[in-house]
Amino acid sequence: MQITPGELLAQINTPDDLKKFPKDKLVQICDELRQFIVDNVSVYGGHFGASLGVVELTVALHYVLNTPEDQLVWDVGHQAYGHKILTGRRERFHTNRVYGGISGFPKRKESEYDTFGVGHSSTSISAALGMAVASKYKGSHIQHVAVIGDGSMTGGMAFEAMNHAGVSDTNLLIILNDNCMSIDPNVGALKDYLTDITTSHTYNKVKDEVWKMLGKLSKFGSSAQEIISKVEGAIKSAVLKQSNLFESLNLRYFGPVDGHDVDHLVEILKDLKDIPGPKILHCVTVKGKGYGPSETGNKTTWHAPGTFDKVTGEIFKKTPSKPQAPKYQDVFGHTLVELAEMDSRIMGVTPAMPSGSSMNIMMSAMPDRAFDVGIAEQHAVTFSAGLATQGLVPFCNIYSTFMQRAYDQVVHDVCLQNLPVVLCLDRAGFAGADGPTHHGAYDIAYFRCVPNLVVSAPMNEEELRNLMYTGSKYNGPFSIRYPRGNGVMPEWKTAFREIPVGQGRIVKEGEEVAILSIGHIGNYAVEACQSLLKEGLNPAHYDMRFVKPLDEELLHEIFGKFKKVVTIEDGCLMGGFGSAVLEWMVDHGYTAQVKRLGIPDEVIEHGEQIELHRECGFDPEGIADAVRSLSEVVRIF
Repeated sequence: MQITPGELLAQINTPDDLKKFPKDKLVQICDELRQFIVDNVSVYGGHFGASLGVVELTVALHYVLNTPEDQLVWDVGHQAYGHKILTGRRERFHTNRVYGGISGFPKRKESEYDTFGVGHSSTSISAALGMAVASKYKGSHIQHVAVIGDGSMTGGMAFEAMNHAGVSDTNLLIILNDNCMSIDPNVGALKDYLTDITTSHTYNKVKDEVWKMLGKLSKFGSSAQEIISKVEGAIKSAVLKQSNLFESLNLRYFGPVDGHDVDHLVEILKDLKDIPGPKILHCVTVKGKGYGPSETGNKTTWHAPGTFDKVTGEIFKKTPSKPQAPKYQDVFGHTLVELAEMDSRIMGVTPAMPSGSSMNIMMSAMPDRAFDVGIAEQHAVTFSAGLATQGLVPFCNIYSTFMQRAYDQVVHDVCLQNLPVVLCLDRAGFAGADGPTHHGAYDIAYFRCVPNLVVSAPMNEEELRNLMYTGSKYNGPFSIRYPRGNGVMPEWKTAFREIPVGQGRIVKEGEEVAILSIGHIGNYAVEACQSLLKEGLNPAHYDMRFVKPLDEELLHEIFGKFKKVVTIEDGCLMGGFGSAVLEWMVDHGYTAQVKRLGIPDEVIEHGEQIELHRECGFDPEGIADAVRSLSEVVRIF
């Protein structure tokens, strides 16, 4: 069902349509765009607060810029819903994040207006700078704009890009969308710095006077502009008692300005188009602006609230008819506190995802032993390594897709030094509606090739607790991967038991075909075996628990008994768990027909997890089909 847009928004299919309206209609267009987002997300779900906070900025950018010729890059993309609606996707917007529908993030193959695919933070300035340098090389004078939030600005990559941009002499505008939030509240010195700039009324008043003076003196030429620039810099230092961070990087700084005054934003953007060189516009916004509950309520909750009653703001939650298994992330959070109470060496570390990873449970219970280090995965891992050198046992929790960003630190700072850091990879496997930028598809493959690193995955909540307990006692790098969503054990709080490293287990005895699974996806194998028994097929099932080291004793038993084997993983097939089993089989002289199920060597789009599992052939029915096909081969011969 499509949501009906407002009177003016209904006439806008491209930015060219937007430009046909007089400036005095922009406030109404903003109101209609904001309401359209509220109407859609309340019914269909999705990211919310971030897009509401940049409605005016989005309208102003497309009103002033000549997109798609002018290059507009959104950081992360949580805030790009308004952008999508104004660029030809309004009628399809109800399919946002739905299997087969449009992506929840900007995506190059989806629209020419999406100049750069995003999903991970802090990339926009680097990408836009690359585009600007390319344009300069080709003699083009198009505009290049990167819109980055203050949360993404805490990522080191943003500073690397600004450091380069300051000496690039390119036509680059960085827009800092400052709302003091990423998903959870921002942390760190940069947040305090931006707050100081934003709230300095004295500085802003004096800056306004400087700009009035600049306008009067501009007729005297560039020398007057240089003088005013120096005067302004001196005022910034005097009033704020520090040099301007951005101008120290040779980026001309403008702001802060009200990010919700669309008329003023249009004028500012028109002026900035005529100012050469790299520059930054600091916009102060409110995350969730224009919808009462999201504007004044819990910002983390309203980042992606799910469906809700748009009139009352009540977030709809299904009431289960029977006790439900908890989310893996919550099992992690509560278990970490239990372990920390037992072992004073244990610390917690996460890069800007305390609520998503449930590290906030330990941060609340033991604030001196749990750290949110900001959007800085590389720092999180090396910071954890530093803790480990001093005899502590850090649990560093990073989503699988974001651990890709800290791979060098895992190799160089943790594993080469054989330090006891427990790396917990949340959201392993398919992330669902967030799509390919957030799928945790590659961690098994990229971790199992690193020396000293244990690679493990629990099939249920009890195993997660036991692997965490085992990792806390292991004298070396130890990784645990687990998926987004719920487990399978309503009664999950079991006594701790240390698991011998590299030891799997037999889930079910059987004949003809052996199923080897790793992690939560093994529960699909349980379902498949139950349905196959009704057909007279009786496969065996083994929960391997460890990809590295593999349980060699168990593998000798399996390959000594079975000539037909199915491996299952919710990770990439190339270099993954199935590949590890094949390598072991060949190295030890066994021959068997092995069918590997997992994520193929292609980009899998967004959708519900079960939809994506089905697409890739390792849902319960896909597993059953694999066993049937091998059983048919057995019967033929």
